[in-house]
Amino acid sequence: MFTMPHKSSHFQMLVRSLAVAGAVALVPAGALHAQAAAPSSPSLVQGLPDFTDLVDQVGPAVVNIRTLEKAPDRSGANGMDEEMLEFFKRFGLPMPNAPRQQRPQRPDEEQPRGVGSGFILTSDGYVMTNAHVVEGAQEVLVTLTDKREFKAKIVGSDKRTDVAVVKIEATGLPAVKVGDMNRLRVGEWVMAIGSPFGLENTVTAGIVSAKQRDTGDYLPFIQTDVAINPGNSGGPLINMRGEVVGINSQIYSRSGGFMGISFAIPIDEAIRVSEQLRATGRVTRGRIGVQIGQVTKDVAESIGLGKAQGALVTGVEAGSPAEKAGVEAGDIITRFDGKSIDKISDLPRMVGNTKPGNKSSVTVFRRGATRDLSITVAEIEPDDKPVAASGDRGTPKPKASPAAQQLGLAVAELTDAQKKELKVKGGVRVSSAADAAARAGLREGDVILGIANTEITGLKDFEAVLAKADKNKPINVLFRRGEWAQYALIRPGR
Repeated sequence: MFTMPHKSSHFQMLVRSLAVAGAVALVPAGALHAQAAAPSSPSLVQGLPDFTDLVDQVGPAVVNIRTLEKAPDRSGANGMDEEMLEFFKRFGLPMPNAPRQQRPQRPDEEQPRGVGSGFILTSDGYVMTNAHVVEGAQEVLVTLTDKREFKAKIVGSDKRTDVAVVKIEATGLPAVKVGDMNRLRVGEWVMAIGSPFGLENTVTAGIVSAKQRDTGDYLPFIQTDVAINPGNSGGPLINMRGEVVGINSQIYSRSGGFMGISFAIPIDEAIRVSEQLRATGRVTRGRIGVQIGQVTKDVAESIGLGKAQGALVTGVEAGSPAEKAGVEAGDIITRFDGKSIDKISDLPRMVGNTKPGNKSSVTVFRRGATRDLSITVAEIEPDDKPVAASGDRGTPKPKASPAAQQLGLAVAELTDAQKKELKVKGGVRVSSAADAAARAGLREGDVILGIANTEITGLKDFEAVLAKADKNKPINVLFRRGEWAQYALIRPGR
């Protein structure tokens, strides 16, 4: 028996059908979010973070930094002499590249130089920022969030890490909390506070994109997608616990503005530098006196190192700690003070963080075997100048043996004068390089120090080792060009 539904039942069915068809319009936003967050894996669905409490907590410790410099003493605007200026004035012509109604400045007048950010490190007035923010400044002005302004004294700055510390005369200031870099994870939320384009107390947020990003010898940067622009430099990068984990320092940009990639100095590195700046006003770093290069996979396999690791010694400075310890060009430094060197940038950081005068151990891989050397770390010297490249005076007549000819090489004996000038015990000089040798990168003037993991003292050694080498396999060659040594792989028959 078929019966018609009751009107009230029909209305209820209509409402239910409309609710299904138009769920977004009928279900409140909070209820919808609750329904959407109810699948079998609720841990995968999370809400966006709320930064309001973090801003209230950390914001008062973030400062705006303005710098002033003396106006340069110029005889004429835009570098023009007085006669040229008089010409433009006499005929009522605008001066090229000069804004109209520009007020001339006295040589001793201070003019604005730049705007940056910083944060209060201690309650007694130590403020951390970037070295490039205060570089060249005659006067530094620090403005707090409560609008108090102080003249700051530059305690010290370090260009290599781009860290600076300034001091203001105040007490009871709100200071930041320093975070633990070991807890920082790729993908976690972070926040920046600073003065982009001079706009004070600006907050931006994003995530950690990468850690240990190599963009310099002494700093493994934190990469983020937090919007950082000119003026943010020196400001803090803050985690969700309200701790400073980095100093915003650089951006990748083709336009001068934010393009989605920003770099911050890890706070542990910055604190290490700041402690030295506060104690002595400068930073001391260790050095051992070597030039280093990358160890490629092909070279590592050919010399028996296995995987590509360590730092290839391309040159050893005369009289340096490395030379005194017995380090040679062509060595691969695999460990320093017992710590493994996985990539080339690890070595300068480890040595740089070692106190000068400290006795350290260095493990090198040389001609198929490892050996430990003891080295006394020296203090780094600024503006090291490379020694001029050695000449080729008095080079004997080149010789090309049948084995060398197959590789496209013609070599000659080194004279005693050349050995002394190059500070090498032996080797042979490349007189010409063609075919496989040229493809490997060898050229006239290079000095071959070793071949097939064997040290070469002269022409006889070279010919003997080459005659025994398997011509069907790549042959590793350690050679020196100018002051630097490097490896090449000669691939016969290619």
